[in-house]
Amino acid sequence: MARKTANDDPLAPVTVAVGQEDLLLDRAVQEVVAAAKAADADTDVRDLTPDQLQPGTLAELTSPSLFAERKVVVVRNAQDLSADTIKDVKAYLSAPAEEITLVLLHAGGAKGKGLLDAARKVGAREIACPKMTKPADRLAFVRQEFRAKGRSATPEACQALVDAIGSDLRELASAVSQLVADVEGTIDEAVVGRYYTGRAEASSFTVADRAVEGRAAEALEALRWSLSTGVAPVMITSALAQGVRAIGKLSSARGGRPADLARELGMPPWKIDRVRQQMRGWTPDGVAVALRAVAEADAGVKGGGDDPEYALEKAVVIIARAARSRGR
Repeated sequence: MARKTANDDPLAPVTVAVGQEDLLLDRAVQEVVAAAKAADADTDVRDLTPDQLQPGTLAELTSPSLFAERKVVVVRNAQDLSADTIKDVKAYLSAPAEEITLVLLHAGGAKGKGLLDAARKVGAREIACPKMTKPADRLAFVRQEFRAKGRSATPEACQALVDAIGSDLRELASAVSQLVADVEGTIDEAVVGRYYTGRAEASSFTVADRAVEGRAAEALEALRWSLSTGVAPVMITSALAQGVRAIGKLSSARGGRPADLARELGMPPWKIDRVRQQMRGWTPDGVAVALRAVAEADAGVKGGGDDPEYALEKAVVIIARAARSRGR
């Protein structure tokens, strides 16, 4: 869970999100953008990578406007900014513009620490987004996800979900959302068991499983059913990404017992066995092709394309084909 400083105003002139947990970093950005749009629906949001923020760009983006529009400027991987751009940002921090919120995402290491120190010195709002490497942290995250959605889940259900999904926070969050949307009343261990040992028709993970196993027709059928039952497209791309990444991780790992590999890769032992079965037709090139397909689908469902369903179908077909690339 992201931890915040005492200054908890999302519209503070400067917010710094520090850490390497992508989901928490994205949520920090979403919180600021949502607050800005609540204050002004026409808020202009600029989301920039280091190569897009050249010397002088920040001054241009934050210069006074005739229309006094509210603006959110997001800078990702701020630790990778060039030295000249860091000077620009430090200068801006000393005199931030009105109606503009600057959001800096910083990995938190030694690289670019001077920029982070400068932001802290001027009292920037800070959100800690550390990687959750401990099972106890992921368990606490799941509990908080249920609480945030106003739902009750037993301790056993939360633990079962962590055991089933593993270390990917996006997948854990997606699983909580799916359970909350589909199940009434208290969510218990039996409910979690039913979802992750069955319920193929409603599970984004089933779409991913069939795709990485090379079973294109079944994957497409599961995809269409999932979409028709209200599963969010972003949940499906997240499941596809997890499935392909698991193949890539295990194929590059040294051999060993499932328990040893589970500790090394952050997966439950049962999943190691399943991924081993799924990866039989895969090659390194196939993994690369599949990851590109997932990235394109993810962009498509997040507004980069006109038809999210088509973007997902295309990705599923490419992944299923890649799963059978060995021996062709």
